[in-house]
Amino acid sequence: MSDWMPGPDTVEQGQAGEEAGTRPDVPPVPSFAPVPPAPLGVARTPTGHAGVDARLERLADADHLPADGHTEVYEDVHRGLRDELTALDVRPTPAPTPAHDNRS
Repeated sequence: MSDWMPGPDTVEQGQAGEEAGTRPDVPPVPSFAPVPPAPLGVARTPTGHAGVDARLERLADADHLPADGHTEVYEDVHRGLRDELTALDVRPTPAPTPAHDNRS
């Protein structure tokens, strides 16, 4: 016969692992459930140009969409910023000059 008997620490640890249904040497199983969208918290500093600032604010819409919805927002913002830049290159048309009546 053996004189060895489990001590209180041995019994408690073994029972705790069995009661919880997990083994201390096995890592928890990762969850593959989709995570809801969360804002990235990227600050958008106003530029002072109303058209550009409105487009930059539109980026905040992506914070509330799943990743597959970001493309639409990014493309819309890109298109709008491109339009704003193009508008800066357009030279203003001169005001029409009144026709002169040169009768003598």
